[in-house]
Amino acid sequence: QRLLRLAELCRRLETEEEKVLPFYPSSLGELEQEKVRRVLEETASEPLARVMKDYLGLERFWQRFNKAKLEEKGLERARAALADRNQELRRLLRQYLVGATINQKVPKDLHPL
Repeated sequence: QRLLRLAELCRRLETEEEKVLPFYPSSLGELEQEKVRRVLEETASEPLARVMKDYLGLERFWQRFNKAKLEEKGLERARAALADRNQELRRLLRQYLVGATINQKVPKDLHPL
């Protein structure tokens, strides 16, 4: 009950874009979508499947949750890539600064090579 109330509150706070196109389009073909619809309409014989029917109202929640998790993982990977790039740039900067200090110590009339 609490989750459903929170989902309703979140729905009110959505932007217009999220209300119109909240998720990525389905990657299933027409035949596959029809098959999924038929399976969902069948009466469940197993107890767990019957209980799952009670939670179909949470489908949007799980879609949003999964989307948020995917975005989180993507951001983590991007952050790791940026951290690696930052380390590489710092290493290059250190090399440059070491080279600049060595060049200042070498007498100007002698060619360093």
